[in-house]
Amino acid sequence: MKPTDPITRLVNAFARLPGVGERTASRLAFFILSQPAEIAGELAEALVEIKQKVGMCQRCCNLTDATFCSICTSPRRRRDIICVVENTPDLRAIENTGEFRGTYHVLHGLISPLEGVGPDDVHIMELLQRLEPGQNARCVLPGDADPSADAQSAGYDGADADQEDRVTEIIIATSPSIDGEATSLYLSRLIRPLGVRLTRIASGVPIGSELEYTDKSTLSRALSERRLL
Repeated sequence: MKPTDPITRLVNAFARLPGVGERTASRLAFFILSQPAEIAGELAEALVEIKQKVGMCQRCCNLTDATFCSICTSPRRRRDIICVVENTPDLRAIENTGEFRGTYHVLHGLISPLEGVGPDDVHIMELLQRLEPGQNARCVLPGDADPSADAQSAGYDGADADQEDRVTEIIIATSPSIDGEATSLYLSRLIRPLGVRLTRIASGVPIGSELEYTDKSTLSRALSERRLL
């Protein structure tokens, strides 16, 4: 039975967030109560809006409020290199290094037999589709410029459109956990026969750690020292 007391309901709601215990949840609830009504209104509006407007990019499965994310529509990203990550926080962690100029693919999970998560439960098929001829061109939103206009800024040096769009390397950047390694192994078995260069981020990321919480310098080194699979 749900509590009718609004304070208790708010505390319970905050306590359901990851990393938030009852004491922190209580502190957050009473902080909201101490603020002007518009603060609570803005928070409530933002929570509703994010669920209504944010979905998955139809190309890379990144979270976005448009049909395609800003990375997939950018003429300055290298579409021949795809970095595969577990989730959007991991994508943002790599973006924050400023070292990677390719595109991404977000799995939204890892293969985990112990938890009943199989290959069909993560977005692997969408990745394989991007490796097919003609399926990896820059995504264009209404009003965008010609996709070929800024080819040189992406580092292609005048290569034709088909060459720009063909995937030549997949970087597997899942966390070095048991599930991350299992996912990496599964992907390598699927992708290696396709003739695409397959690499794994270097082991500078501690075993068992979460990519999201790895510092920028370690992530940069892990990307630059990635190894062939």
